[in-house]
Amino acid sequence: MSTEVRVPALPESVADATVLTWYKQPGDAVEKDENLVDLETDKVVLEVPAPAAGRLAEHRVGEGDVVEADAVLAVIEAGAAADAGGEAGAAAPAAQAEAAPATAAATTAPAPDAGGKTDKEPQLAPAARRLVKELGLDAADIPGSGRDGRIHKSDVVAWLDQQEAAVPERDPDAGRLSQAQAPDAADDATPALELDASLPSLSGDAGRPEQRVAMTRLRARIAERLVEAQQNSAMLTTFNEVDMSAVLTLRRQYRDRFEATHGVRLGLMSFFVKASVEALQRFPVVNASVDEGDIIYHGYYDIGIAVSSPRGLVVPILRNCDQLSMADIERGIGDFGTKAKDGTLSFEELTGGTFSITNGGIFGSLLSTPILNPPQSAILGMHKIEERPVAVDGQVVIRPMMYLALSYDHRIIDGREAVQFLVAIKDTLEDPARLLLRI
Repeated sequence: MSTEVRVPALPESVADATVLTWYKQPGDAVEKDENLVDLETDKVVLEVPAPAAGRLAEHRVGEGDVVEADAVLAVIEAGAAADAGGEAGAAAPAAQAEAAPATAAATTAPAPDAGGKTDKEPQLAPAARRLVKELGLDAADIPGSGRDGRIHKSDVVAWLDQQEAAVPERDPDAGRLSQAQAPDAADDATPALELDASLPSLSGDAGRPEQRVAMTRLRARIAERLVEAQQNSAMLTTFNEVDMSAVLTLRRQYRDRFEATHGVRLGLMSFFVKASVEALQRFPVVNASVDEGDIIYHGYYDIGIAVSSPRGLVVPILRNCDQLSMADIERGIGDFGTKAKDGTLSFEELTGGTFSITNGGIFGSLLSTPILNPPQSAILGMHKIEERPVAVDGQVVIRPMMYLALSYDHRIIDGREAVQFLVAIKDTLEDPARLLLRI
């Protein structure tokens, strides 16, 4: 009996998907729920698991093809895997007779080879699978930190770091805002351009190679949204600066106790989220959105956190931030960072939002102008913390300063409201006790 593998249901906002990578070829044995193929949409990469065990009979579509919901991707012949296993099992009695003295532990676990590996095929997240394939690594060498030993991209990067010479550990307080937003170690340096020999060259000049590569669906969607934001809104940006001394002192004082109590590190992002919620409650129009001729005021605070992923920038939504503790916020942002690296963010986590925060400081940006994330009407841009001389009570002192930028839709937000909103965030961060006293 054959079983069809179909495209899973797609959200209303997603019309189709592109076949990204096949992990099983016709003739390969497959197990139920084993990932067969990755589908790329405008927002996320979807894994399509095998609906039944057997042997993959055929592909109905190839890599790069565009498919719609419920389209047939492949066909699995049931029972084929069992038949193959039966042939291998014919030699089992003899093998068991020779292995009689083996211990019970050895019979219940996969037998390791001389290098300590097991015969069980490791499970990889999509981002980790692509990195392993690109670098030609053996996944069996890499220990996984996920459930049932699942390998994440961070595991691959950590394993690669172990193979190289040790580097000095960075100061955790040196401008670090959030583990979730920090770039991967493998992304710190810009790699040299390596052209794909299978793609046509655009230039035959020696030493001046060029190549045309199609945008990924996510990159194309990002480009579309950025142009849409500029064309369909009256976007302006206002700037201010904040003295981070109080927040950094508070974090250093309670960082260890916070982590011991809540099991998560106290970053700076939770302070910015809480300060943003306080300011949004004072200026509701900044939390609103435009719907044709109407203004929709949102009575909840769903904040998008811009996170860098291997496929581009994504903005998962941290919902009901006014009801979350700082530990909940840090935990949620950490989960987003892991999922973004592994390509496992869901549609629901990327949908909605009433306000966004982006942090270019982790990449060294001193000042920038963030672009709106439609239909939201405002976005807060954070930047690098840098010690600068400032005047305090008539004296020049050195303080850790950060520039803040608020881009807003001038159609519904006046300059006065935008400036006062940003000043409210500045005041809260420079005196964190305001978060407790709600003043």
